Amino acid sequence: MNSDPDTFLPLSAPVFHILLSLADRERHGYAIIKEIERRTSESIVLSTGTLYAALKRLLAEGLIEGAEGRADPELDDKRRLYYQLTSTGKFVVRAETERLTALVSMSRDKQLSPWFSGGSIR
Repeated sequence: MNSDPDTFLPLSAPVFHILLSLADRERHGYAIIKEIERRTSESIVLSTGTLYAALKRLLAEGLIEGAEGRADPELDDKRRLYYQLTSTGKFVVRAETERLTALVSMSRDKQLSPWFSGGSIR
């Protein structure tokens, strides 16, 4: 398994959002989809096919792993598979965040960002 985060970059938008949704806690597939929808105000809606194909690849690459426990086993369906970031997955999502931050900084330097000092883009 490759542990150099830069070899995984750039991440596709769905993969970035999947990893980001697992950054604060483990989640099962449906919860990942709903978290991405909530966080993006429904501008990104993953199909189950896209999600599970990405999860399969992320598992094979060692960026995520199956989680052992459940938040509340009494209230949960035992068939649900929970996922969590591995340490490599955390490094990769951080590296992608840094890469994207650098791109935004370059855009600001060229005054192409709506947040540059001096007003809005017209």
